[in-house]
Amino acid sequence: MSEIPAFLRTMLIGQYGDETAGIIFSGYSKRRPVTFRVNTLKADLQEVVAFLSDAGIRFSRPAWNKEAFILQDVQESDIRKTEIYKRGEIYLQSLSSMLPPLFLAPEVGENILDMTAAPGGKTTQIAALTCNKAFITACEKDKIRAQRLKFNIEKMGAKNITVMNVDATKLDDFFRFDKILLDAPCSGSGTLDLSYPLCISEKLIRNCATLQEKLLFQALKMLRKGGEIIYSTCSVLKQENADLVKRVVSLGGAEIVPLKTDKFRMLPIICEDFGSLTVCPNELYEGFFISKIRKLEER
Repeated sequence: MSEIPAFLRTMLIGQYGDETAGIIFSGYSKRRPVTFRVNTLKADLQEVVAFLSDAGIRFSRPAWNKEAFILQDVQESDIRKTEIYKRGEIYLQSLSSMLPPLFLAPEVGENILDMTAAPGGKTTQIAALTCNKAFITACEKDKIRAQRLKFNIEKMGAKNITVMNVDATKLDDFFRFDKILLDAPCSGSGTLDLSYPLCISEKLIRNCATLQEKLLFQALKMLRKGGEIIYSTCSVLKQENADLVKRVVSLGGAEIVPLKTDKFRMLPIICEDFGSLTVCPNELYEGFFISKIRKLEER
């Protein structure tokens, strides 16, 4: 069992106080169940329910997403052997990572950028939410991960998606998008698993924050006036989240849009900062941050 680094304990206690930080620390030791999202481009919800029932797999479903399933007493390896997985009718995905596309609220006909897209869970979720009728650009700078992204897009039957094997910070300012999903590379401070060696460090957090800021500035350049960005990370550190978003927005030309969270009240939210939210790691959810930004004018 790994120990939580002293510097991380100090940072989280300083940001959230002893009680909330203690809840986060407890969340790091939880073993979350297998979860997946039904791929509505290929499968009917009731067909998946029938398959699980026939296979004797017990499950529950969160009220905020009818396509999400929480399985009991089963391993991911078991699900990977099933026909519904092999046919691309379901996508293994954490509950927290299903949230950003829902808050993005993609619509038919929109031009949408998934800025750091691999392995494709959120990209294909956006495609499913729009019934393959949005125009999606999915970026991934790593060649191997970009190939994996293409594989998953094809497997899930997602259409109207252009995959670009490029560094998203270097995308041409000529591009204009109606909506952008920036699920930024981060320290992973919301997804630490104490049963494995931890790789988090103060240097990693600083480097991530620097990259995140570059990506967010680039996203704002490519967003049309009135368009919206969903910025998310699997971190619970304010340096990578609320503080960074507020700093970028404070330079003008954009605003933070309060998230509509009425149907998400059952989430373990530990902080709602300027309309953004931070999900606490627990027995069901990974730690996650989500913020919505609207472009008001060209900078």
